[in-house]
Amino acid sequence: MVLAGCSTTRQGFVATPDGGRLYYEQRGEGEAMVLLHGHSLDHRMWGEQWKPLSKHFRLICMDFRGYGLSSEQREDLQRTHVDDVVTLMDSLRIGKAHVVGLSMGAFVAGDMLAMYPERMLSCTLASGGIRNTKGPSEPMDSAESANRDLEIAALKKKGVERMKEEWTEQLMASGGSQRERMRKVLTQMIHDWTAWQPLHKEVRLFYGKEAWARLQARGKVAVPTLFLRGENELKGKAFVPREARYLSRPRIVVVPDCGHMLNMERPEEFNRSILEFISGK
Repeated sequence: MVLAGCSTTRQGFVATPDGGRLYYEQRGEGEAMVLLHGHSLDHRMWGEQWKPLSKHFRLICMDFRGYGLSSEQREDLQRTHVDDVVTLMDSLRIGKAHVVGLSMGAFVAGDMLAMYPERMLSCTLASGGIRNTKGPSEPMDSAESANRDLEIAALKKKGVERMKEEWTEQLMASGGSQRERMRKVLTQMIHDWTAWQPLHKEVRLFYGKEAWARLQARGKVAVPTLFLRGENELKGKAFVPREARYLSRPRIVVVPDCGHMLNMERPEEFNRSILEFISGK
């Protein structure tokens, strides 16, 4: 791990094979680190990581398709988020990277750990992991489609703005004594979010059960993996991530007085945990 010499933020778009565009920003030099954001959010959630981590890495944050400045999702296109991450890495000529995901971003990082471990220098799963849901090989059937119609109708009746307000307060409520520091940025991102996802029938964006099957078949995966959780979300329960049994080098860190949005609520602890993990301390 070396101190980087570039303090300029570079921005751009990467084209996807299906005609979409993925927005990204990068800063710093050295080994690549890719930051993967949570649902309803975008690259701005990593504001407190941008300067500290780019002193040590070539830091890249992207907007998933359907969020931020990237292209919208499509109901007729089966494309997973992790495959978009690999497309971004290929376009930026990144062979391997430290991959850090939080919440939905951790679902994607978990998929990558199972499906593309050869592209990872390390993996950090914060407030999430591999989903136990159907993957791309099991498309939506008629019953699921009908259920989604009901959910979408109910959301339209409630109103998108009310849904956003409730979601914001739900994320805030999990926090500890420092949670108010994140309210302004969190509220702005959710306000700007198009809410395409809850209003449409999404394709399978995560490998989920297919990733679990692949991880189990691999035996012990050698990618160093950090599991990060906020103490408040555990509610006094022991944290034993299921993924750890298939990894040769897992590490678990629980951040006290903290909720779901670890990187925004406790950025100093979050950043330090990642740096110590990667440096082997």
